[in-house]
Amino acid sequence: MELKCRESPVVTKLSSPEFHSIFTPEVQQLRNIFDKHNYEIRIAGGAVRDLLLKQKPTDLDFATVATPQQMKDMFTVENIRMINMNGEKHGTITPRINDKENFEVTTLRIDMITDGRHAEVEFTTDWKLDANRRDLTINSMFLGFDGSVYDYFYGYEDLQNRRIAFVGDPDVRVKEDYLRIMRYFRFYGKIAQYPDRHEEETLKILKNNVDGLQNISGERIWVELKKTLQGNFAGYLLKTMIDVGVGPFIGMLYQCNYNNCSKT
Repeated sequence: MELKCRESPVVTKLSSPEFHSIFTPEVQQLRNIFDKHNYEIRIAGGAVRDLLLKQKPTDLDFATVATPQQMKDMFTVENIRMINMNGEKHGTITPRINDKENFEVTTLRIDMITDGRHAEVEFTTDWKLDANRRDLTINSMFLGFDGSVYDYFYGYEDLQNRRIAFVGDPDVRVKEDYLRIMRYFRFYGKIAQYPDRHEEETLKILKNNVDGLQNISGERIWVELKKTLQGNFAGYLLKTMIDVGVGPFIGMLYQCNYNNCSKT
């Protein structure tokens, strides 16, 4: 499948009340530290999506060109405490700013080898390559501190159209991490306007890969399922999930025909 990407990634500029509300003193200090040391940093992922929907994000994640070691050196010089170093091998450093707020800042990366859940990564300074490793187009955007939205794979249009689409080839994206099957349904319930506007090719790919969920922990599956059931169209989505074969992986040992269930 051909990967569609933009020549120029900046698609719009935010100046909404929701955008301005994220600039706490701690966020400003984090920005100033990276500016001082000449490392570019942007807001990443879900927060960008939420702000484009005129929603205040519940949390902020950041991406940067600085490597984990460069970040550790920088925060040490600035006397910033770092916590939870478990994410360092995947590029994530967590500074605690003003002894008040923790921020996860992750080095741009490429997933070199994946086993359906975990990845071996290589760090990069290419924002598009990092966007390319992400799951859904609506989650692959970045936001500059000046309000510029960087969108390499048409996530902005998909968000406006309330379309849930994988970045690039859906089969490749799902095989990289089978939990993305569950994430597809969660974000459909969060973003879509209608309960039954799934793209048939996408559902086919989910069905072809559904056995990969056996490699995902029940806890991770439950987290995604719970969020799906708390979102829109929960009943419709549950039926669709059963149609693609998710049932056994969420504890449903029944085959449903929508009017009644028979034991398999």
